[in-house]
Amino acid sequence: MKKNFVIILTLLTISVQAFSQAEEDSNPIVAAVPSLTISPDARGAGMGDVGAATNADVSSQYWNPAKFVFAESNAGLSFSFTPWLRQLVDDINLTYLTGYYKFDERRAISGSLRYFSLGEIIMRDAQGGDQGSAFPNEYALDAAYSQKLSENFSASAALRLIYSDLNNGRNLSGGSDIYPGVAVAADMAFYYKTPIQLYTGDASFALGLNLSNIGSKISYDEFATSSFIPANLRLGASFEYPIDEYQKFSVSGDINKLMVPTTDYSKTAANINYYNDMSSLQGIISSFYDAPGGYKEELKEINWSVGAEYIYNNQFAIRAGYFNEDLTKGARKYFTAGAGFKLNVFQLDASYVISVAQNNPLDQTLRFSLSFDLFGLQNLMR
Repeated sequence: MKKNFVIILTLLTISVQAFSQAEEDSNPIVAAVPSLTISPDARGAGMGDVGAATNADVSSQYWNPAKFVFAESNAGLSFSFTPWLRQLVDDINLTYLTGYYKFDERRAISGSLRYFSLGEIIMRDAQGGDQGSAFPNEYALDAAYSQKLSENFSASAALRLIYSDLNNGRNLSGGSDIYPGVAVAADMAFYYKTPIQLYTGDASFALGLNLSNIGSKISYDEFATSSFIPANLRLGASFEYPIDEYQKFSVSGDINKLMVPTTDYSKTAANINYYNDMSSLQGIISSFYDAPGGYKEELKEINWSVGAEYIYNNQFAIRAGYFNEDLTKGARKYFTAGAGFKLNVFQLDASYVISVAQNNPLDQTLRFSLSFDLFGLQNLMR
């Protein structure tokens, strides 16, 4: 598929901020490498992009790696695939590979590889001349260590390497050179889960917190300018209720805040280097009070999502959820649905997005995840 190079950044932005309504006070938060904020797995996406406090699964690396020490199996591996923005283009996709290993009941290591492809881009100069094709892509490689600090409480630390190549090193004649951007980041996550005794069985309540992508800024012009990566705060709660011996139901919710400075165009007009000179730490701190509209606008920058999951006999799962973002901050509002099937050592999950807004490119987005219980597979082969 042929596309002009000048729309690369536009596609990157709308992939996570889908067609915000045209309002005078619209001011969405803009960060580089927005693919890092795309939910990579089908289970969490099927519940409205919820995952900070849900039960541990193989894809907890993205949502909250502190959950891994509470996982039922000692090892797991998962592969997820998301065709992205299929309402607009047909060759953008997100691929996600993740896995974990528990040393014992208190310690675990985990890792993931994220690959985001923007397909083929036709490079053109200012006169519209064809300068060949490029295949922009972004990678993120991370590893985490999780530790139980008490019977019900755990913590995790992760390191991440981010690589973003928007034009495969090709440069437009007469224009500014664009180089691959590299950044490093860290995550800090916490998870608390406690059992609750009910007459139908053991219920549970959980809280989760994940501070992710805390790290350096990224540059595409050898640090002549730099951009913030999407540092993020995610806080969630979850309650699981056993209906009977074979059925259980859970309801969960997350709130989400990008820790990236809000653009104030009055400041950028007066000082073009205002945001470029700001350190990543300064940006994270200022993101909680710098909105031009004051406290009311800061509250609008908090997204929220809710989701539910019904599981029968630990084999069949049905999921639903809702994600909400303020109209002036991106206007992503959609319902989600999902299902899962588990058989022995593997599990297949799928999710589907149903947009509330018309002409939303995220509408009808599908995700697929295939997970393996490596510990169960080892036992099965003995």
